[in-house]
Amino acid sequence: MRIIVTGGAGFIGSAVCRHFILNLGHDVVVIDKLTYAGNLASLAPVASSTRYAFEKLDICDTGAIRAIFSKYRPDAIVHLAAESHVDRSISGPDIFVQTNVVGTFNLLEAAREYLEANARLRDEGFRFIHVSTDEVYGSLGKIGLFSETSPYDPSSPYSATKAASDHIAKAWHRTYGVPVIVSNCSNNYGPYQFPEKLIPLTVLNALHQKPLPVYGDGSNVRDWLFVDDHARALGLILERGSPGETYNVGGRNERRNIDVVRQICVCLDEMRAGEKPHERLITYVTDRPGHDQRYAIDAAKLETDLGWRAQETFETGIKKTVRWYLERADWWRPLRNNLYQGDRLGVLA
Repeated sequence: MRIIVTGGAGFIGSAVCRHFILNLGHDVVVIDKLTYAGNLASLAPVASSTRYAFEKLDICDTGAIRAIFSKYRPDAIVHLAAESHVDRSISGPDIFVQTNVVGTFNLLEAAREYLEANARLRDEGFRFIHVSTDEVYGSLGKIGLFSETSPYDPSSPYSATKAASDHIAKAWHRTYGVPVIVSNCSNNYGPYQFPEKLIPLTVLNALHQKPLPVYGDGSNVRDWLFVDDHARALGLILERGSPGETYNVGGRNERRNIDVVRQICVCLDEMRAGEKPHERLITYVTDRPGHDQRYAIDAAKLETDLGWRAQETFETGIKKTVRWYLERADWWRPLRNNLYQGDRLGVLA
């Protein structure tokens, strides 16, 4: 298949591109604006492949998006381009509305026009995979799991814009027949993640002997998903998923934030023997506004209908992740030096 992957130079997007090209043999056209979170170095393992093409553009540019469909005539689109960091959405929500809502609308309209001009593609299995987040569901109590039928209750500007884009995508399926499939994933982690997120931030701060910030009392719970497991799930959804359906993707790895940070410290203590225990660097800071208490995904539909299983436990995945950051300073050092030094984001004045 020839697949357009929006946001393909980002963390999850680049993992999807590597999996699609190296493991599944698809042709991939990456669309990416190359904001601070887009990094062509993350695509280095596939950049020399004849199956890879790159187009730098903004999904809010309607004309450019239409031209891409005409130029490449894709068999599918996997839409990952989004502003994704909750803290940044708190202090600057406008770009989240533009990219996540307006950009998604532009892509859906371009896909609708493309299918109207090429009706046979509907019969040949064209798919529009809209990749979203479990944060659209809001916050869980101490028990229970998010399912595909959980009501939407977003708390942050980020999750609100993703919820809006989910609704728009589903409406374009029901109203116009665009073969949309929505996926909602839990917190991803793994190699090539921009260091503003909890796990890479903690690893790199620890390497530099800087404080390891933990919001509030650290009791907030997230369900962690290794990024390569997510990429495999999206490959299966693309191949076997049914238009109009939603699939939740979760690793069944619930952890409190404080326990995630402590586990990273344990890994670093093992891998960098001789240094003082890294847990001494943990520092509790003022909680994030509107911080959801708990997320947890029920991935039974994906597991039962499509046969997907997460291959990594949190323990195996976090060891791979920490080791990768220890070995790949060539990837993260330019980001740390030039784009983001680990400062707190999303603090209201």
